[in-house]
Amino acid sequence: MSKGGKRRSSPRSSSRRARAEDFDDGGAPRRWRFLYFVAIAGIWCGVGIAAILAYFAADLPSTEGLWRQERTHAVTLIDVNGRVIARRGIDSGLPVTLKDLPPFVSQAVLASEDRRFYSHFGLDVWGLGRAAWVNMNAGRVIQGGSTITQQLAKNLFLKPERTLGRKIQEALLAVYLEMSYSKDEILTLYLNRVYFGAGAYGLDAAARRYFNKPASRLSLVEAAILAGLLKAPTRYSPVNGIELAQERAGIVLLAMVQTEAITPAQRQDALRTRPKLATSAETQGNQYFVDWVMERLPGLVGRPKVDLTVQTTLDLELQRLAEDAVLKTLRAKARSNVQGALIAMTTDGAVKAMVGGRSYVSSEFNRATQARRQPGSAFKPFVFLAALEAGRTPATKVVDAEVTYRGWTPANFSQKHEGEMTMADALAKSVNTVAVKLCLEVGPETVARAARRMGIVSDLSPVPSLALGTSEVTLSELASAYVPFATGGRKAVTHGVTRVVTIEGEVLYERSGSGLGNAISAEAAGAMNRMLIKSIREGTGKAAALTGRPSAGKTGTSQDFKDAWFIGYTRQIVAGVWTGSDANLPFERHGLPSPDHRQAGLLPGLRSLSGSLQRRFDESARQALLLGHLARDLDNGPGPHL
Repeated sequence: MSKGGKRRSSPRSSSRRARAEDFDDGGAPRRWRFLYFVAIAGIWCGVGIAAILAYFAADLPSTEGLWRQERTHAVTLIDVNGRVIARRGIDSGLPVTLKDLPPFVSQAVLASEDRRFYSHFGLDVWGLGRAAWVNMNAGRVIQGGSTITQQLAKNLFLKPERTLGRKIQEALLAVYLEMSYSKDEILTLYLNRVYFGAGAYGLDAAARRYFNKPASRLSLVEAAILAGLLKAPTRYSPVNGIELAQERAGIVLLAMVQTEAITPAQRQDALRTRPKLATSAETQGNQYFVDWVMERLPGLVGRPKVDLTVQTTLDLELQRLAEDAVLKTLRAKARSNVQGALIAMTTDGAVKAMVGGRSYVSSEFNRATQARRQPGSAFKPFVFLAALEAGRTPATKVVDAEVTYRGWTPANFSQKHEGEMTMADALAKSVNTVAVKLCLEVGPETVARAARRMGIVSDLSPVPSLALGTSEVTLSELASAYVPFATGGRKAVTHGVTRVVTIEGEVLYERSGSGLGNAISAEAAGAMNRMLIKSIREGTGKAAALTGRPSAGKTGTSQDFKDAWFIGYTRQIVAGVWTGSDANLPFERHGLPSPDHRQAGLLPGLRSLSGSLQRRFDESARQALLLGHLARDLDNGPGPHL
């Protein structure tokens, strides 16, 4: 006992108190209780994960028939003179095995797509982590982590949906494939099924499509080019430009050096080799036309299980001139964010040239057939047509003066009024006030009906501003709607296919004329021709005038100067052009001058952009188009010379 009568605690009693503190009121050790809860939570998490996996596994597609490769039937498209312009589907692509191929072929694919293919179990955890880190640092997705097995699972069995459920199914299916097949079998399946662009599914089909040889005869640089296509088949396609394809091949070859599949010296030798591409008239420019035709082909012949040859209306000479006109004009007059489109058709509706944008590689969106934009003054001929059909003539006097309708006062481009003039002068000068007055006099509904009779199929709002082209239309339908002016009133169906034949020679489809009859009278067509010829010679379409050639047409500029149009025609052809931006921005945002409403006259940069494109195409195409024909005058019908 210590001094003061207090008992000192012994080490043994301190130990007993410490052990007592480890017990709660129920007597269970606290640390064991914590571990108990962790174990229970882990079990429930495992059950939950298992349930989720079971749920998605139950919906997995069957892999039965995995090795059975059904050949895709090929479609060959030829131009009006029988030259091949494109092929779709697999042309004579044969199944390949790894032993059929030079070793560097599969090595190129593995170096590019999945370097750890032979060491992972279908999922590359390290690759996924690396891709996540790179993407996080870049702030965008620039690298993927899918293995070849995952790609095979996704491409063969799953829908192209970007959902968490599909990713889980992709992972499950990849692991199942790894458990069911050897690595060589999986790689063989991948090489025979993966998409290489230009309609080529499978390595052998790609080798024949791009290099006109079987896969077994590929060179090192050719194998690298094909392996490079897997990241972006359209962008790196040698059809669209061998330089970009070889640049991508250089990256693949470097990866092969890093994986020790080839030596640096072999890489340099391959880079110095320029592969010989299969001869084809297929270019990135005519792909807009090819896509347009392929979308419509099932409606003509269904989906026959046989190879087809499709005779199209395209003229490759005119197509090249059209592509050249679009690219050269845009490069000279506008920044790279300005787009352009062109369509040219004979007056029976046969499309001879189509350009849907400045670069198919950058954008497959066809601005000639898919983009709906305000046509502006290019719509005015339908207003004046309705006025003619209501009893007026090109010589009828009209007054350019301020007009107001329910608080809306449209202004002229020149910001001034010229007083009395003829209808022909009003259309040639594209006077807004006169167009609105005529629309109000005959009725917006009458104007809309006239436009629909001519070929406009887009929705038209029957309001006074319709006279100024505020309802959106496509370039192809607007050009088609000018056809009756050139034909004396006859309407035509825009088309790109004249004949479809099977490989055995059976004719499945043959075009036999439009059969739509007259949209307007010959007298009305003649009067419109006289006015639109005046527009070309003296008015806003003067930039597109053709020396010594009978032609007519009309320019158009949409609200806020976001779009510029020109539709021009002769007795033989109707051509339409559009320039603008996909972002629907005013021209001043593209480096072109913006209008100064304090100055009189037309805006030169905006006025001439579409007109000069049309002129460049027409002047270049005149000899090719009229080969064997005389340039006939347009039918101007009865009436005074304007």
